[in-house]
Amino acid sequence: QVQLVEAGGGLVQAGDSLRLSCTASGGTFSLYRMGWFRQAPGKERDFVARISRGASILYADSVKGRFTISRDNAKNTVFLEMNNLSPEDTAVYYCAGNLSPTYSTERFAAPRDYAYWGQGTQVTVSS
Repeated sequence: QVQLVEAGGGLVQAGDSLRLSCTASGGTFSLYRMGWFRQAPGKERDFVARISRGASILYADSVKGRFTISRDNAKNTVFLEMNNLSPEDTAVYYCAGNLSPTYSTERFAAPRDYAYWGQGTQVTVSS
């Protein structure tokens, strides 16, 4: 059973930075595509970014240029570096993963594309 554990959330001010991490156990991490999603109160869970097993990266337009996703297969960890945060980024951030084909043209930007989820970490940005 794959388990994902997020860390790094917190309360920051607008313009600040945060780095989220998500460590996986119970599977072969290098074979997984990993994604970050976020959910604000009363809203749906939205795609933020994903990194494929081959390190192909996709970002939501709302975070492009501010957020950076990366992975360290040796540490079974995926990161989300968030810069220039705004109150609109306030949400619970979820790490997600799933076994991934070697090559694919799919976006894998929907919650249904991921079988495993972390418990979430709260990010609050004050103005």
